[in-house]
Amino acid sequence: MRFTPAFLDEVRDRIPIADIIGRRVTFDRKKSNQAKGDFWACCPFHGEKSPSFHCENSKGRYHCFGCGVSGDHFRFLTELDGLSFPEAVERLADEAGVPMPAVDPQAAERAKEKATLHDVMQLAVDFFRQQLQEAGGAKARAYLRDRGLSTSVQNEFGLGYAPSSRSALKEYLASKDVPKDQIEACGLVVHGPDIPVSYDRFRDRIMFPILDARSRPIAFGGRALSADVPAKYLNSPETELFSKSNVLYNYAKARKAVPRDGNLLVCEGYMDVIALHAAGIENAVAPLGTALTEQQLGLAWKVGPKPVLCFDGDEAGIRAASRSMDLILPTLTDEKSAQFVNLPSGLDPDDYVKKRGAQSFKTLITHAMPSSDFLISRRLFNAPIGKPEEKLAIERAILADVYSIEDKGMQHHLRMYVRTHLANVFYNSDSKLPPAPSLVSEFQNQPATRDAIILGLAVHHPSVLYEFYESIGEIAMVDDRYQTFCHELLRLSDEFDDLDVAKIYKLLSEDFHDVLEEVHGKPFEVALTQHYTYSGMMGHNLKKRFPMWSPDMPLRLVHEVFQLLLDQYVIGRLELELKTYDSATDVALHLRKIEIFHQMKDDNAQKDLELDVEIRAFHGRQQFG
Repeated sequence: MRFTPAFLDEVRDRIPIADIIGRRVTFDRKKSNQAKGDFWACCPFHGEKSPSFHCENSKGRYHCFGCGVSGDHFRFLTELDGLSFPEAVERLADEAGVPMPAVDPQAAERAKEKATLHDVMQLAVDFFRQQLQEAGGAKARAYLRDRGLSTSVQNEFGLGYAPSSRSALKEYLASKDVPKDQIEACGLVVHGPDIPVSYDRFRDRIMFPILDARSRPIAFGGRALSADVPAKYLNSPETELFSKSNVLYNYAKARKAVPRDGNLLVCEGYMDVIALHAAGIENAVAPLGTALTEQQLGLAWKVGPKPVLCFDGDEAGIRAASRSMDLILPTLTDEKSAQFVNLPSGLDPDDYVKKRGAQSFKTLITHAMPSSDFLISRRLFNAPIGKPEEKLAIERAILADVYSIEDKGMQHHLRMYVRTHLANVFYNSDSKLPPAPSLVSEFQNQPATRDAIILGLAVHHPSVLYEFYESIGEIAMVDDRYQTFCHELLRLSDEFDDLDVAKIYKLLSEDFHDVLEEVHGKPFEVALTQHYTYSGMMGHNLKKRFPMWSPDMPLRLVHEVFQLLLDQYVIGRLELELKTYDSATDVALHLRKIEIFHQMKDDNAQKDLELDVEIRAFHGRQQFG
């Protein structure tokens, strides 16, 4: 729809721009001059601590002197809320009390028809929701309960149940005087010249309403409850309202939940999205049973420049991620990119959150792989790289990907990055020099393993709980179970000043036994005589993860290893701070942090080498002395 400049000016004139922006930011009282309609705030488009975002009522414009964004009333809504331009105009015109301009009769008729179809779809949503609460919906309610979805979550997403009858919905809509052609136009029944009597498309399925960007129902996804149906999931057909390649499930909710400077999280299915939402991760969306499309990617980019694409960690997941990378490549720029997360094999987001917790999942997202790295890693996945011919084939494949990028600047920098990265992968691993010994450096990039080792050492050598109490309390572990176990160990050290490994085993409740076995080991008993047994707690699982450790290691060495591991957490936190640097940060302080970061990494690596030598010498003395 086209709008005249006079109409747009009238809408702008009716609403001060500060009224719109003030709903999303807090204006700085010292810098702002309310009487003049001149306002300053921290920018809603990028993180900053001092206000550099300016808006002026007299001009009806805003500008950020930090990140450079600028625009008017409508641009603010399209950029921050992800609305289309017509949607932004309609919303503000309604607020301003300005009638929308008349459209040509044919367009008006089409709009009226679509509005009517939305009404029909809403009737279907209401019908399915009611059926979920009836006796016939018991099996569906049980399924949703078993999946851990509370009633409030079911209501929030409008979940329902389609009964097994071939005509239940059709008859309900007819009772509401909905014409047959409208029911058919919504895709709610199967019909055609070869079908004498149309019948309900969705039967004996849990129903997921699919909404458009304005939260209006446009289609359904149905999950079969019976195992003997051809399609486990069934979507509505293409209709006047619905084109599945142009829609992301939960887009309307998710884009509002994206934090400042954030991005959408793209998963593979409805249940992943709903399970993540229930766990407090509300920015998730999903394509509708197909691979991610160019149009869906465009929707994600409207919200943020680097959506996180989350896939299963098996080969099928790698292939799906790779297809998405191919889709991104031609238009890849610094403002249109993506991040990739491959979950452990056999786990989808729903499973992962249930087994490892929401915080662990958030940590995975924080460490998502950027496009530049995934571009390389997908070609290296399971590929032989021993021979020169194999190296050349991989390099050519990656560079062919790079040359498909239209942005020449991005091409240039990626070519340099790829060659540097491949040289490191190909030739550092082929070096004739033996690799430097490493005691704990490898765990810097294995946070879950490092967490388990920290806990295992604390169980076997509780003195570290007293020595490093405050530092242990600051650790953020990737697994919620580990975090809770860590807090329990600290609580025990508060209550008892004579902890040893046997006492910890005795004091820990059954709730912690699984984690205890996981990070340390299962106790065993050896019969010495008929009446006496020896109970052993030798930490065999700790030993598996950390072969350089032994139960009889001198306590001094244990403490030094523990300190080395704790330093890795500090280095990781500092690295994250440096990655979130913005233009409002004090430059001198930022440079000092960079210096400290590199110094700590160097010191940690040097201490790692020294301890490695000392512990190997200890094991040598044990073996031969």
